[in-house]
Amino acid sequence: MFRKVMVGKTSTFGKGVTIMEPILSILHLNIEFKTKGGIVRAACDVNLDIHQDEIWGLIGETGCGKSVLGLSMLRLLPSNAQTEGNIYYKEKNLLTISKKEIRKIRGKQIAYICQNPAEALNPVLKNGTQIIESIRHNQKTGSTESRKIAEQLLMDLQFDSPKTCMESYPLQLSGGMKQRVLAAMGMSGNPSFLIADEPTKGLDALIRRQVVQTLQKFIDTTKCSALIITHDLKFASALCTHIAVMYAGELVETGSAKDVLSSPAHPYTRALIDSQPHKGLKILKGSAANLIHLPEYCRFYERCEQAEEYCQKVHPPMRSIGDTREARCVCYA
Repeated sequence: MFRKVMVGKTSTFGKGVTIMEPILSILHLNIEFKTKGGIVRAACDVNLDIHQDEIWGLIGETGCGKSVLGLSMLRLLPSNAQTEGNIYYKEKNLLTISKKEIRKIRGKQIAYICQNPAEALNPVLKNGTQIIESIRHNQKTGSTESRKIAEQLLMDLQFDSPKTCMESYPLQLSGGMKQRVLAAMGMSGNPSFLIADEPTKGLDALIRRQVVQTLQKFIDTTKCSALIITHDLKFASALCTHIAVMYAGELVETGSAKDVLSSPAHPYTRALIDSQPHKGLKILKGSAANLIHLPEYCRFYERCEQAEEYCQKVHPPMRSIGDTREARCVCYA
């Protein structure tokens, strides 16, 4: 049975036990795409609760369904997508409310920062024009007031000369600066939730650190919760309070960032960590399961170094590991 989620509301069970409801709750979400080659199952029975002040990192290999999950929250998927399930945000089901209502939520309540700032910014418009347009749309302010707000946002995001930035074009900015301009546009609506899709993709170490600082400043300034989609585990470790690991369209492990990244329970999470450059760059053998022809048994079976015969007979459910963690594996190490 699906439950309604009421942000800021609390439920009390027994004496002195108060549970805060999630700000965003994904319930039994399934996403499929009809293609010439068959039906691509990009998300399979995904369940995730994100509470106030939590910063979740959604990690996994390219093509596992991370970005699709993020785009589904704001109904930005292409027309060939079929979605089932529920995504609740402040009492509203984002998948069933009207187009008018979802447009009111985009930007103002849920900010979305896409993975390529160079493509997201219009190259023929000055940075200031784009930021001001976002402010006027979200706050309904006049041009003079919007310009003041834009300059303050850029100052908050550590631009030495906000006015210079506003008078320049995107091509005149570094990758980290472009990311901060996008962050300013996202902050313009004072959102309570942020979705950032691969914000460090293709960036060098110096700019990556700038992006971490930018997003941390964004979160601190707006007091928002967030879902950070990334394959960069060092970045996730620096910014996130919780981690959800995705493989072949489904979540395989969830928990606090400290627990998941320091003592992973699922073999895929361990392999993903070991494949990072700072961990020795141990390449994960094989290829991810085909999202058109998914096996009925464990989807990681063919690549798992701990696989047993039983793993090829069942599709493992998510199971609790203690009070705050879950993993989709029948044989924890």
